[in-house]
Amino acid sequence: MQVTSSGAGIPVIHVSPADANDARLVGRVADGDRQAFDLLYRGYFPRLTRFLNRMTRSVPLIEEIVNDTMLVVWQKAHRYNADSKVSTWVFAIAYRKACKGIKMADDPVDSDPDQREADVSYEPDNELDRSQLRRVVGDALAALPLEQRTVVHLAYHHDMAYADIADIMDCPVNTVKTRMFHARRRLKLLLADQQEDQP
Repeated sequence: MQVTSSGAGIPVIHVSPADANDARLVGRVADGDRQAFDLLYRGYFPRLTRFLNRMTRSVPLIEEIVNDTMLVVWQKAHRYNADSKVSTWVFAIAYRKACKGIKMADDPVDSDPDQREADVSYEPDNELDRSQLRRVVGDALAALPLEQRTVVHLAYHHDMAYADIADIMDCPVNTVKTRMFHARRRLKLLLADQQEDQP
């Protein structure tokens, strides 16, 4: 969704085809259309999984949060009022569910991304470099506080604007900007430290 001004100073809202399709699906879900819900679920499952993986790193918890999120979408579709994009609404639900899930989880959060990645034997030297880079960046991201890590992930992995992130995290846009500023500064320091530690 993009807002511009017409020649007469009247705001004009531009909605992408994907956003319009999601809004139509939510409208059908509100009417009890299970096929529309299935399409919405399939469309959001991989996106939510990637997002939640950065927050929780626990496969069982991720699956539970995705299912809980989509259950809320099914039950509350009639309350969606198009004040924001459907993706912002869905991600906001997932974010709140994840925050609750993390607080209630008994198991420690896995902070070693190498444990989750399969070994790849293609081009060993290049793959080793990429694997080390992924590990270093993953470790640096994992060291960030949850709020900063979430802002970075939504901005860079889901291409979300600060206004959408603010809606998801239920905070002012300036708070999102501040979290991003501190996250970037912290990442720069962490990555510099990691590079110094490399042989």
